[in-house]
Amino acid sequence: MRALVETVSVDGMPVRLRTIAPAGRRHDALEPTVVLVHGIGMSHRSFGRSQIALAREHRTITVDLPGFGGLPGAGRRLEIPELADLVMRAVRSRGVHESILVGQSMGAQVVVEAAIRHPEEVDSVVLVGPVIDDHRRTLLQQALSLGVDGFFETARMNAVLVTDYLRSLRQYRWQLRPMMRYPMREAVGRLRVPVLVVRGHRDPIARSAWTARLAQVAERGALAELRGAHHVQEHEPGAFAELVDEFRRMQALEATR
Repeated sequence: MRALVETVSVDGMPVRLRTIAPAGRRHDALEPTVVLVHGIGMSHRSFGRSQIALAREHRTITVDLPGFGGLPGAGRRLEIPELADLVMRAVRSRGVHESILVGQSMGAQVVVEAAIRHPEEVDSVVLVGPVIDDHRRTLLQQALSLGVDGFFETARMNAVLVTDYLRSLRQYRWQLRPMMRYPMREAVGRLRVPVLVVRGHRDPIARSAWTARLAQVAERGALAELRGAHHVQEHEPGAFAELVDEFRRMQALEATR
């Protein structure tokens, strides 16, 4: 599958969109579109294998936020609501008006906020390895967990992590404070769309008790665990895509009742 790569400007900031869809249907009105948002320091490469798996059935778009994936930075801190609006405005510019938002790590915060601010355009959200655990809110705790996670990731994923982090150091530093202080649990409790929380069984960052609390506080929440670490969507891309598809089918069935 070949990707259509476009960089759009939103309020003067670059946002890169990488679209993959079933053959010949990149521009079709395939709804909902699966929109994937990376975590802090990362890029679309953290969804490399899972995007391909999802694109067998869906139009998919990965988003590179300003300052990440080699894009120029904003030169300032971007709060989570601002990032959420950037994502929605960028995909809207490409004709996406109905989406399943998938966010990994900090990206989970971004998609939650996007669903709160733009509920008419969001069908559901999928939170993969969501942060920040409200019982483990210090930078030291997060740094130690990140270090441990490196032992459980694949060699490929660790290579992506290191190279993406090196490209994004300046914006990474700006984004730490917004990520650390975002009230994730309270925000998930405000959602009125279905929420699927996904964690890897060896994820030391998004631990089982924390992800369970998130799923429980959601009005329509579900929790699933796959084999893998923090970037579980890349450990088990096929199983992850099937999980998203099943969640979508279940929500469609409930809507008809």
